[in-house]
Amino acid sequence: MTTNYAQPLHAITSPLALAVDRWIWVFMAAFFIAITLVGFIPDSIVKIEMVRAGMRPPFPLVLHLHAILMGAFLLLLLAQATLMATGRRDRHMLLGRTAFVLVPAIVVVGFILVPTMYQQVWHGMQAAPPPVRERLRELLLFLDNIKLFQIRAGILFPVCIWLALRARRTDPGFHKRMMFLATAIPLPAAIDRMTWLPSTLPASPLASDLYMLLAVSPMLLWDVIRQRTVHRAYLVWLGLFLPFAVAVQLLWDTAGWHAFVARIFAP
Repeated sequence: MTTNYAQPLHAITSPLALAVDRWIWVFMAAFFIAITLVGFIPDSIVKIEMVRAGMRPPFPLVLHLHAILMGAFLLLLLAQATLMATGRRDRHMLLGRTAFVLVPAIVVVGFILVPTMYQQVWHGMQAAPPPVRERLRELLLFLDNIKLFQIRAGILFPVCIWLALRARRTDPGFHKRMMFLATAIPLPAAIDRMTWLPSTLPASPLASDLYMLLAVSPMLLWDVIRQRTVHRAYLVWLGLFLPFAVAVQLLWDTAGWHAFVARIFAP
């Protein structure tokens, strides 16, 4: 049997191509989980030891809640991708209803967490001796900049999830891709903790954004190979993301932004 090499790739139904079509989403969910674990586990171990040594205050309850909710969401994404890959669509649709509760909870807890962590450092700075106070002041200035990422994620993550859920019945392809693109938006929180990666931080947020784009590149590249075009979901996502990325670049480490954060978040 001969193969028609003029046939477009998206029309090819080889077993390998069909398998990748099905399982790349499971791979992407597992990949996002791996990024999160690699970023957060070593960082968390160091901070736990610092708490035990009395070098930093204990983690607030809201931080534990945030970690549980984000972990649950990543596991939900993996479960949903696996259910679809194994042909259990009905269970996928049933389990997907949990997103309507989980996502609002993530957003609410996130917006509580941001000022809580800021004020914890701020109070520590007030009580610290001069050498430690200076280090905490530098940390606080860095946290000012990190708030740009947090605010961006706090807005774009629920918006993209809403777009994905709205399209779940009418455009499953858009729904699937947008769920993963939404999940990529908070990934810099893990990526930035990988201090062994080359980075532009703390001077610039550029590397964080580039690593996030790199994280979604496997699914984008496979889509382009199979469909010979860029799916609409990526264009919508970029249209939402790029204005925020530009704003983060322009506001990063500016005196006006530091003054604004201090006025809003400082006790």
